[in-house]
Amino acid sequence: MLTTRSRNTTLDRMMSINRALDQAINGSWQADSATRVWVPALDVVEKRDAYIVIAELPGVAQSSVDLSFEQNILTIRGEKASPFDPAKDGELRVYAAERVAGTFERSIRLPEFVDGDKISAELRDGLLTVTIPKATAAQPRRIAINEPTHTAELNA
Repeated sequence: MLTTRSRNTTLDRMMSINRALDQAINGSWQADSATRVWVPALDVVEKRDAYIVIAELPGVAQSSVDLSFEQNILTIRGEKASPFDPAKDGELRVYAAERVAGTFERSIRLPEFVDGDKISAELRDGLLTVTIPKATAAQPRRIAINEPTHTAELNA
């Protein structure tokens, strides 16, 4: 079952801030109108024991992606190569150019209590899936209530 949350959770507020920063930074760095900045789309979900980040990276080679995790910030960097190389292909007449190529970077601040040493990632069919396990202290657990061994202990 898929549950969506309201914008009240800490993770939702963090993602809203990240999205606003990405838009502000990428909008101000465009040198001319011909330059298009590519920002891969992300999904971030919280499971019982982990956070899952899925990034759309169609046409990006695994060797062109760099993941780093520092101070609870997951950063995805990379480059999507252009299929056209004027140096190699010679003069080109472009009739339509809707696909974006170039470098990209996305950073996501994660809540505290994640296990950074156990982060794993997989790139398959243009989707990068990063699994960030929660630290044991942050995972919900059931606490057992012990039976008293003697009734005298209850009256003491």
